[in-house]
Amino acid sequence: MCCLFGFVDYGHQLSRKARHRLLTVLSTACEERGTDATGIAYNVSGRQRIFKRPIPAHLMWYRVPSDATVVMGHTRMTTQGSALRNGNNHPFRGRAGNTNFALAHNGVLYNDRMLKRRFRLPASSIETDSYVAVQLLERYGKVDFEGLGAMAEELEGSFTITTLTERDELYFVKGNNPMCIYHYPAAQLYVYASTEEILKRAMLQAQLPLGKAEKVNLFSGEILRINARGKISRSHFDDSRLYSAYSFSWPRWDRYEAVNRPYAEDSNYLDDLKAVASLYGLYPEDIDALIEDGMDPAEIEEMLYCG
Repeated sequence: MCCLFGFVDYGHQLSRKARHRLLTVLSTACEERGTDATGIAYNVSGRQRIFKRPIPAHLMWYRVPSDATVVMGHTRMTTQGSALRNGNNHPFRGRAGNTNFALAHNGVLYNDRMLKRRFRLPASSIETDSYVAVQLLERYGKVDFEGLGAMAEELEGSFTITTLTERDELYFVKGNNPMCIYHYPAAQLYVYASTEEILKRAMLQAQLPLGKAEKVNLFSGEILRINARGKISRSHFDDSRLYSAYSFSWPRWDRYEAVNRPYAEDSNYLDDLKAVASLYGLYPEDIDALIEDGMDPAEIEEMLYCG
């Protein structure tokens, strides 16, 4: 269970103090989904910077320059690859063609080893499954709708991915993990986090005079790009493999939100959850025990799903 977060200050209206407060409050709110490591990526003076540490967000001290108007972040709960090896933490650095980029992932990819063999991807000291997404983009040679779509269609498991190019283009590749984006037109600002509950709580705590928020809809199978001027563009990819029988038929987040059906009441969902959990060393009785202890099945799923 990890969390993606960040903002696009396309109006350049945030003061350095406001930017620091927004980052601190937003990342700290995301700690509920991961405290093993925290990282951010941003561009300044034409160069991309990544700052990450194996510590919880509330211990981070952000020194983001005033001309860095797009920040992409991640809080991590470790399931593969020790967080103490900082290279395993998000965001990851990559280069596709002539474009430098940073990538962060919320979810678990279970075909990463197969993809490395199939495409003969180079060996790496990075141990997480998430890194295969970086390597696929580097192989395709471009960070755009086409390249990101091709990458997404190869992945099996669960994901929502954010990618920041050195041109201050922020991409959201929405798979079967949640994502919430707010737009503040008066402040010319976008802010995002993995769940709306986290985002609402963070923005209340931030207490910044941003005006009224508008929610930006984003559904599974969509790729959304926000450029440096705040313009949104969209594309799509085939996400059917994420919901196939091979992928254990995970239910779509938006479908469950639409019908407001509790996960605990869906026996098929629990059966799928137990089947996937066995891949991570948990037995069906372990899942039953976690539920008896008060965990929601969706929380158990997210606990498993973080690279």
